[in-house]
Amino acid sequence: MILFDEKNRLFHMTTPHTSYIIGIEKEKYLTHLYWGRKLASIRPDNAYVSGNMSFSPNPDREDKSYSLDTMPQEYPSACRSDFRGPAYGAEREDGCLAGELLYEGYEIVRGKPELSGLPATYTEEDSEAQTLFLSCRDRISGLKVILSFTVFTGLDAIARSVRFENHTGKTVTLDRALSASVDFPAQAYDLLTLPGAWARERHVERTALRSGCAAAESRRGASSHQQNPFMALMERDAGEDHGNVYGFSLVYSGNFIASAEVDSCGGVRAQIGIHPQMFSWQLADGESFQTPEAVLVFSGDGLGEMSRTYHRLYRTRLCRGTYRDQKRPILVNNWEATYFQFTEEKILEIAEEAKRLGIELMVLDDGWFGKRDDDHTSLGDWVEYREKLPHGLKGLAERVREKGLAFGLWFEPEMISVDSDLYRAHPDWAIQIPGIVPCEGRNQLILDLSRTEICDYIIQTINHVLDHAPISYVKWDMNRHMTEYYSPSLPAGRQREFGHRYMLGLYRVMEAITSAHPDILFESCSGGGGRFDPGMLYYMPQTWTSDDTDAVERIYIQYGTSMVYPVSAMGAHVSAVPNHQTGRTTPLSMRADVAMSGNFGYELDLTKFTEEEKEEVKKQVAVYKELREFVPSADLYRLKSPFEGDDASFLFLSQDKKRFFLTYFQIRGAVTYHVRHLKLKGLEEEAYYRCEETGIAYSGAELMYVGLRIDKNEGSCGFLEAYSRSWRFTRIG
Repeated sequence: MILFDEKNRLFHMTTPHTSYIIGIEKEKYLTHLYWGRKLASIRPDNAYVSGNMSFSPNPDREDKSYSLDTMPQEYPSACRSDFRGPAYGAEREDGCLAGELLYEGYEIVRGKPELSGLPATYTEEDSEAQTLFLSCRDRISGLKVILSFTVFTGLDAIARSVRFENHTGKTVTLDRALSASVDFPAQAYDLLTLPGAWARERHVERTALRSGCAAAESRRGASSHQQNPFMALMERDAGEDHGNVYGFSLVYSGNFIASAEVDSCGGVRAQIGIHPQMFSWQLADGESFQTPEAVLVFSGDGLGEMSRTYHRLYRTRLCRGTYRDQKRPILVNNWEATYFQFTEEKILEIAEEAKRLGIELMVLDDGWFGKRDDDHTSLGDWVEYREKLPHGLKGLAERVREKGLAFGLWFEPEMISVDSDLYRAHPDWAIQIPGIVPCEGRNQLILDLSRTEICDYIIQTINHVLDHAPISYVKWDMNRHMTEYYSPSLPAGRQREFGHRYMLGLYRVMEAITSAHPDILFESCSGGGGRFDPGMLYYMPQTWTSDDTDAVERIYIQYGTSMVYPVSAMGAHVSAVPNHQTGRTTPLSMRADVAMSGNFGYELDLTKFTEEEKEEVKKQVAVYKELREFVPSADLYRLKSPFEGDDASFLFLSQDKKRFFLTYFQIRGAVTYHVRHLKLKGLEEEAYYRCEETGIAYSGAELMYVGLRIDKNEGSCGFLEAYSRSWRFTRIG
């Protein structure tokens, strides 16, 4: 609900358990007064009192009682008595960089309007949300600035974005346009981010804030393996199940910054949006610019409740399409089974074995097109490699379907190989600076998606493939980060628009292709988890979580990913041992338990399994067909963190609270054996739950307060090696 208190000049936004309150100071400045647990009301003079201090200039000669440098602003401008980081910056034709944002009016509407050309959360009925538009004007540049806030009826989330409109009669250039800024009162906070690297994405890092600025950021042209467009500000005593946590998540797949700045008075300014480095945007008279959406979540009950709020929102009102609510097929991907060295017959062998084991989808990965036997050639030439596929894609897909499986295919549409027919015909289509040999990554370049004709080519070419073969699944990969930010289609003064124009082109391409094929399940990928972000989930409801398929490493990666992203978004596969990335050997049962914590599949040569292993796989497949009825949409409770000890545990509780799936993973251990009890969460104390594996029933209170006993691994004298346990429970009575 959104209310305007005319007497106190307050905008009060409420969700089921939270309040977000904005004031109007001096009848012209929007101030941030409160964000936290739900309030009935607030006294403005108690939340914030105007003040001034030395070396904080005052913008008003008539009123010396305040400075913008000490005011908690809702969307701060640059170079006008506030020395903290601005949310936006605008440059006039004469080079003036100063800004001063003044409130003009408001509008409250039912529902949530779309963001043109950008991914965003949505509503299916207007009753699901209200949106507040705060109209402001920068009195120096003349830009109109419209702040948008959407509150959802059943979720403790607020979606924010900003629209800039130029009606000045002159050109104004944005050099900074963040999506959200929140000023917090002085207090000790920690910052939680999700850094990593290729094959080690989204590890959890928590650090104490100190004076100055801390940031998670990407300048790689993608959200990246190295950082994720998310941060959480936590009060010092907050943890998994208690304390105040403030989440910031950006619905965007390109360069971003998420920062927390501690000022000289101890206050914290938290901001998130497009990275200002290598960014600017010229607005001629009559033009506008829309920022990506930021989703803010407050939890008074720790990180766990924050995560579950993001999961519910992103699973149901960010992901779209046929597969948003449908069961996902169990697949086998040939990549780690064959890499580039496959034949049509080998793919059919794997498919035949997959059918015997109960698997439902055969995915053909890289190497099916052009003349591609390695990663040096043919990207952009999306035609069958007839030496490998003598019957073409259609022939192979039909033969796979005759065996009772659906057929899926890998693409990397944004890329181009120098050794390709496409490059030979259009060398200027690759991103590069004239006269300079471009950098290559994985022996490839990137197509310039800021250009309409190149986007049209990708749409036409990929649609042609998908229209001429019975394809049920697409893995959309992207294996190179961006260098040489330059496009010949842009004039010199607009080259800094290139990064964002690329993203707008990519989103247009994805919208066109996915909309044309609503019955295909699309999975995004970027060298694994290098573009696991909300922007991609809007077009593709799941993402390949990481190229690292080692069960132990995946525990860390999937734990960190779950801070923001739902189980339904995570692709997770059982792979061969020794693992191809780490060389580690883990039990087949452990690899399956880890993979069942996401969208389950296999990535190995099924024909090499022993008969005993095949029987185990049959059981795994049968179990997951039961689990997928509720696990992808379950409420996730993180019981033990691998970042805080030698083990980890997850509980997946169905929406109706009648079933749950429990996993426990031992990563490292000691020789000495101690009885261990795993204390569960989220259950009803008086209810009884029967374990499907043992037939034993426990009360919810016993499982939560005494815990479930975990026995040591059979055959060892303690908890020595990596292994797992999993249980299925059903409520009885």
